[in-house]
Amino acid sequence: MDRQETKTRIDTLIETFNKQGVTITEETSFTRDLEWDSLTVMDFVAAIEDEFDIIISMNQQAEIETYGQLVDAVTRLRQG
Repeated sequence: MDRQETKTRIDTLIETFNKQGVTITEETSFTRDLEWDSLTVMDFVAAIEDEFDIIISMNQQAEIETYGQLVDAVTRLRQG
């Protein structure tokens, strides 16, 4: 699975969580731009893990601050 396909699938998932209708870019920050609290982040990560059948460790989650970083991380995990 390439990065673009991963991004397309994540784009679909994030729509449900993007309550404020923020325009999502590679630099979009989950906490700053989307104003997600830790529970929302956990719910979104769970949705990502279910969609792609992967596990994102707590250490990996701590390093992911932007949408682009998430897409890259999921792409790497899928290539495993």
